[in-house]
Amino acid sequence: MTDEQIGAVTVLGAGTMGRGIAGAVALAGYEVTMRDIDHEILETGYRAIEDTLSRLDGAEPVDTVIDRIDTTVELDASCARTDLVIEAAPEDLEIKRTVFSELEAAAPADAILASNTSTLRITDIAAAVERPDRVVGLHFFNPPLKMDLVEVVAGDRSAPAVVDTATAFVRSLEKTPILVETDVPGFVVNNVLGPYMHEAATRVSTDSATIEGIDAAMVHDGGYPMGPFELTDLIGLDVVYHRSTTAGDSIPSIVSEKLDAGELGRKSGVGFYRYDDGDGPTYTPDDAASFDPIELEAVLVNEAATLIDRDVADAETIDEGLRIGGGFPVGPCRRGDEIGLDRVVDVLEERLERTGDDRYEPADTVRDFAAAGVGFYD
Repeated sequence: MTDEQIGAVTVLGAGTMGRGIAGAVALAGYEVTMRDIDHEILETGYRAIEDTLSRLDGAEPVDTVIDRIDTTVELDASCARTDLVIEAAPEDLEIKRTVFSELEAAAPADAILASNTSTLRITDIAAAVERPDRVVGLHFFNPPLKMDLVEVVAGDRSAPAVVDTATAFVRSLEKTPILVETDVPGFVVNNVLGPYMHEAATRVSTDSATIEGIDAAMVHDGGYPMGPFELTDLIGLDVVYHRSTTAGDSIPSIVSEKLDAGELGRKSGVGFYRYDDGDGPTYTPDDAASFDPIELEAVLVNEAATLIDRDVADAETIDEGLRIGGGFPVGPCRRGDEIGLDRVVDVLEERLERTGDDRYEPADTVRDFAAAGVGFYD
């Protein structure tokens, strides 16, 4: 199947991600069926799509786009004539396996089955079906109607033709696909962003830096669109916590305290900054003097190199993902070349010696390139 043969798309889930994906697919001209288990959730999701579309500067009238979306609570009806199913169920492996098991029986035999998971391995989800070759990952970023990046994830048994078709489909949405070649939890962007935010929280938890100092340094000295704490508030501390526990990371004390207090970021009105009765981030350019961005950038570079070592993606793909999906001024590999990989190794080894934490162990690629006096792009 090629993207030209995809005429009908099914989205399972009408929550934040499901309805966003359904809207993005309809905006690209596809007929979409959005399915959820509850009529009220479907109605709320449908109206939310309509509201979001009304605030976009689209070439087509909102009514024309929204008319391409049907809703149903019946799985069989949603999948009867579909060419591609995109699952956006809760981020729980057993739930997703149950959905895919039911989905395989309901969807046509030649339909592609995709998951929008952001933390789970596609291979583990595909274990629930008899034909894992037609299962692929399509990880959209929030909000899907506005975010340009989609990670296309090849499971261990995904057919190359299915991956190619999924990639072409993403391009037909006028979005940018990046290929995740080895199926690891968190894929590319989250595997770099997660440790970045974790490291920042660790530094504050150990009293070696302040929230405002780190955010100010990364924005005003590093040129990033927002600091790691501001970014965590945007994503949600609960989401970041889920990623950390899935990855087996320890939870910094400052994060645990916020979670216990129900302070989840923008969604709850309070996170690392106040949004309910405040203006959000409170850092100023003067705060930047207290922290050196390289302390976090070394971690970013090392995480990118680890993905290269594991054959997850190459330097250009990683950099493209972080520029588009993370808003970085340059990708971590390019930034590593600018800093100098010998300097990156020095920073990591100093932290390793000070803490004894092996997550600071320089990746093979970083060590080898630094020793050879070359960079990712040299």
